[in-house]
Amino acid sequence: MTPPGHADDGIPQRPPVTERRLHPVTPFRRAWAPLAVLAGWAVHDPNGAQEQLTRLTGTMLLLGVAVLVPAAGLYGFLSWWFTHYAVTDTELRIRTGLLFRRTAHIRLERIQAVDVSRPLLARVAGVAKLRIDVVGADDKDELAFLGEREARALRAELLARAAGFAPETAREVGEAPARALLRVPPRELARSLVLTGATWGSLCAALVVPTVLWLATGNLWTVVASAVPLLGTAGASSVGRYVTEFDWTVSESPDGLRIDHGLLDRTHETVPPGRVQTVRIVEPLLWRRRGWVRVELDVAGSENSVLVPVAPRAVAEEVVARVLPGVTVPRELSRVPRRARWCVPVWWRGHRLAVTGTVFAARSGLLCRRLSLVPHAKVQSVRLTQGPWGRRWGLADVHVDTGADKTVTARLRDAQDAARLLTEQAERSRTGRRDALPDRWMTTD
Repeated sequence: MTPPGHADDGIPQRPPVTERRLHPVTPFRRAWAPLAVLAGWAVHDPNGAQEQLTRLTGTMLLLGVAVLVPAAGLYGFLSWWFTHYAVTDTELRIRTGLLFRRTAHIRLERIQAVDVSRPLLARVAGVAKLRIDVVGADDKDELAFLGEREARALRAELLARAAGFAPETAREVGEAPARALLRVPPRELARSLVLTGATWGSLCAALVVPTVLWLATGNLWTVVASAVPLLGTAGASSVGRYVTEFDWTVSESPDGLRIDHGLLDRTHETVPPGRVQTVRIVEPLLWRRRGWVRVELDVAGSENSVLVPVAPRAVAEEVVARVLPGVTVPRELSRVPRRARWCVPVWWRGHRLAVTGTVFAARSGLLCRRLSLVPHAKVQSVRLTQGPWGRRWGLADVHVDTGADKTVTARLRDAQDAARLLTEQAERSRTGRRDALPDRWMTTD
């Protein structure tokens, strides 16, 4: 008798792939798609929508609602019914589509991050959204929605499989343990937003511009058309950031740095190990007295951009050291020549440079300082540019391009020093890539 899971010739057979559906609450989310199309048409052509509504009688409106609501519900159910996902030995497979079928094959070894997002209504329903970040892909594939426990279990399994664990043990590994590094208190976050120039600048613009337009034109619609986007910008730079960055927590685990944040939409993100291309330490003018900084990231193929919204500089540098092992933030940065003031008046003082054995560090900005750190191993190319006015004063710019399609520039350097820096940086980049450790998941020190 042949044992289960084995062929007659003794060769082990792989167990069949089990496809799973999303959470049963998903149809309610997808049922809004047809209604969203109608709402988009009404916003795009408000006059035409109003004209069509005036032609409809009360009976026709009731019939339309009676047809539209069941049709939207049927669409949500069918789109959920025809959506499946499965984890095979080599890939995560997602099949979607009601009329036009689409199958996404995500190679497990290409997965660099798996984020869990829980919007407010999803938290009430006990479900979560899983977003998969893949190397080389601009957009993230997602599974919306899964039960919270199922989402966390699937995330742990995918990360374990990406780390090289065998399929039969990946499900038993569970979520890697984490150690808290930083938590931003809500009160400190609120104070930092109050002391941010962008908040006050956008708020002043929202008050001044509509007032000036009202005095100049006396047209109410002109005032409303200008006030709405300006108020939206002011809200996004203050209230929006507070809601997004509320209860910001950074933890360290073998699968990277974990970031949890959000007041309404609670998000669990991961900064993939070895994928950080650039770290920026931002220091606004009004923060300097308190010694606060903000840390931003450029991650190849990822949307993660903030590591620390606000923290004391010493604490932020400790977190940076976990993202870029072996890197120390330079203290001494060289100034640009005094003749640079003829190329960039006043603001030339804000440009500084430091090159250590591990990073290329360039600072810019006078009121809001931005120090960009690029590990030598992450440099893809180095360029030198010199305009006619720069040639007149013997100055040049050195540009360092990274794998995240970003550029860090050391501006207004002496032309001879810039040429020497170009050659030396190219050599540092080659040496850094050769000596860099391979990116690997689930490793420990």
